[in-house]
Amino acid sequence: MLRTDQNQASAQSASTVLRATQITQLVDQVSTIIVGKREQVTLSVICLLAGGHLLIEDIPGVGKTTLSQALARCLGLSFSRIQFTADLLPSDLIGVSVYERQREAFVFHPGPVFAQVLLADEINRAGPRTQSALLEAMEERQVSVEGETRPLPSPFFVIATQNPSEQLGTHPLPESQLDRFAMRLSLGYPDPVAERALLTGQDRREAIGHLQPLMSPQEWAGWQAKVGEIHVADALLDYLQTLLTATRDGQWFAQGLSPRAGLSLLKLARARALILGRSHVSPEDIQTLWVPAVAHRLVPLPQSGRSAAAQARALLESTQVP
Repeated sequence: MLRTDQNQASAQSASTVLRATQITQLVDQVSTIIVGKREQVTLSVICLLAGGHLLIEDIPGVGKTTLSQALARCLGLSFSRIQFTADLLPSDLIGVSVYERQREAFVFHPGPVFAQVLLADEINRAGPRTQSALLEAMEERQVSVEGETRPLPSPFFVIATQNPSEQLGTHPLPESQLDRFAMRLSLGYPDPVAERALLTGQDRREAIGHLQPLMSPQEWAGWQAKVGEIHVADALLDYLQTLLTATRDGQWFAQGLSPRAGLSLLKLARARALILGRSHVSPEDIQTLWVPAVAHRLVPLPQSGRSAAAQARALLESTQVP
């Protein structure tokens, strides 16, 4: 019996390592397109593996759209893109019913939201009505059209890009929508070596066209199911709860983290452990993901003089690790 248990544990460990190797290949392939940003690519894959939506905030032209397209291509998922503007209507996103004379009936024509990966480009340029329509899709994985509920494809990811708030024509996203994003990233400018590779290499759009899917949607869904099997020790849950409680006591932030944020961070930590070939979550998983996963949900105290990200980092550093 003991030998059988050992064999099963060995087989499970080998399977975990195999998954880690396969996802490393995914990161490697996307990193050939988004040069010099391996950390951000890895975090993006973790976010999607955890079933979360991703918000990328940066200036135009640094590769936000390219990253979204490359991820969808490598994962073998259907992809659509919609440019958010001030006059964008919910029907432009969801779809609309059109009367067809031949059928003598209204026929629903689905909008770009009916894709497995939706790129919501410059999301903070749209008005409240369109944001509300997207909010339902992000939270419920469904949309309501003319009194009828229509499910979205599975898996369903929103990768949204956001321009800095000081740019013209932007509007701050409501807190309720920010809370639906599992992670917020910034790509930033490339370093000199990466930029030289971009200047002398193949056009990124052409390079995306040559990418080959590394898995099927069914395989990806299977990997997502494995995230919930990653073990979380009680001591680590205590550590996470200590961090969550500290954001709510009024000493660090004017607005702390919701229970949804805690659940999302825990799932992200499990996904990171999985791709690193571990069967358990470690404090390092929480620490690495803390700022990308929570900073966009927090409102710092005015007297702190710090950004939400800087304040979140300071709180993490002041909290004892179990």
